[in-house]
Amino acid sequence: MHLDSSISSLLPGYARVLLKKGLNLQQGQILVISAPVESHDFVTILTREAYEAGARQVVMNWRSDDSARLRYEYENLSEFTTMPDWRRDFSLCYYRQNAAFLSLISANPYLMKGIDMQKLVAWQKASNKALKEYIDGMMASRTTWLVAAVPSLVWARILYPEQSEEAAYEMLWKQILQSSRADGEHPLADWDAHLLELKKRRDWMTSQHFTSLHYTSGQGTDLTIGLSDKHIWQGGAEETTSHILFNANIPTEEIYTAPDAARVDGIVYSTRPLVYNGNLIDNFHIIFKDGRAIESKAETGDDVLKQILSMDEGAARLGEVALIPYHSPISLSHILFYETLFDENASCHLAFGKAYPTCLSGGSEMNDQELLANGLNDSMIHVDFMVGSDDLSITGTQSDGTTVPVFINGDWA
Repeated sequence: MHLDSSISSLLPGYARVLLKKGLNLQQGQILVISAPVESHDFVTILTREAYEAGARQVVMNWRSDDSARLRYEYENLSEFTTMPDWRRDFSLCYYRQNAAFLSLISANPYLMKGIDMQKLVAWQKASNKALKEYIDGMMASRTTWLVAAVPSLVWARILYPEQSEEAAYEMLWKQILQSSRADGEHPLADWDAHLLELKKRRDWMTSQHFTSLHYTSGQGTDLTIGLSDKHIWQGGAEETTSHILFNANIPTEEIYTAPDAARVDGIVYSTRPLVYNGNLIDNFHIIFKDGRAIESKAETGDDVLKQILSMDEGAARLGEVALIPYHSPISLSHILFYETLFDENASCHLAFGKAYPTCLSGGSEMNDQELLANGLNDSMIHVDFMVGSDDLSITGTQSDGTTVPVFINGDWA
C-alpha cells in the first residue's frame, strides 16, 4: 500500500530503533525475522538496515493469519498434537548459533473465534514441548530477542472503522511509530533517555527489598503478591548471559519482576480486554489463594479463560508483576489496541504462567529445581492481563513491616 511520505521517511529510523535499541544487533550476528506476509515492504527496509549494521545473515520466517485460520478449520485434531521436526529444528538451529530473533506482530482479536479450543491447546502444548530449549533460552535471555509491531489492514479497520482503508492504515502506522518513540528527529537518543528513566525506576524498586506488594482499587481489586528474597526488577534494557544489552519489547513502558508463585492471595479485576490465541476475553476477575487461582469469571470468553488456567500446573499461578503508570504515553492515546504488546504498556499488568529467571539474582544460571525453590513459577504459557486503573494503589511492605507507597491513583507515588 502506498504510504504518505511523512510516514515512509520515518520507517528506516524505526528499523534502526528495532535493531540498535531493541536487539542491539552485533557485527557478524545472524538475524531471524518472523513477520506477517503483508509487512514485506517494511521488512525489506529492515533487512537492508540489518545488513548495513553488520548482520552476517538475515533469515525470514513468514506467516499468514488467513492460512493459519484455514489450517485450524480444515485439519484434524491429530495434526496439532506434534510439531514437525523441521519446525523445531529451524528455531534451534539459529538459537544455538546465538542468532538475534525479531518477531513482528499485528493484532487480530477475532482470528480464531469459533475454532475448536482443543486444536489451539494441542498445538500450544506440542509447540512448547518441542521448543522447550529455545523458549527457556529466550526467557533466561541467553540470546537477544524482540517483539515489535507492524500494521495490518485488519488491525487498522478495527481501530479506525470510520476511515478508509488507506487512511486507517496510515493512522495505525503513525500510532505505532509514536508509541515506539520512533517519530522524533533523534529516535535513538530518545530511546537512550527513556531507558535511563526505566533503569532509575527498577533500581529504586530493587533497592526497597519488598517482601510483598498490596494492590487495591475502586473496582474491587484487593490482592497481595509475595516476592522472593532474591527478586530483582527488570525493564528497558537487560543483559544476555554473554553481557549484551537488549530490550525485548518495543514499545515498552514497564518495569517488572517475578512474584513468589505460592504467595498470592486475594481478588483482582481486569481493566482491559485480553486477546489469547485469536480469542477475546473481557471483564473478568480472578481469586487467588496460596498462589493459585481458585476461582475465575469472565463476561466474555469465560471458557477460554478457564482453558488458560488449566493448561498445566503452573498456568493458574502468576509469573510476572509489571508496573506502568496510568499516565503513560500509550494510555494517554486512549486507544484500546486489542494487542497485548501495546495494551500491557498502557496499564499495570500481571501474567499467568512462566516467570523470567532474569527476575532473580543469579536466576539465569539456576536449574529448574533451584528456580522453583526460590519461588519462580514454571508453565508452558506466559499470558499478560491488565489490571491498572486511574485509582489503583500499590503499597510495598519491607521485611521489618515498614510500608512504602509505590503507586497512588494509578501513578508512581
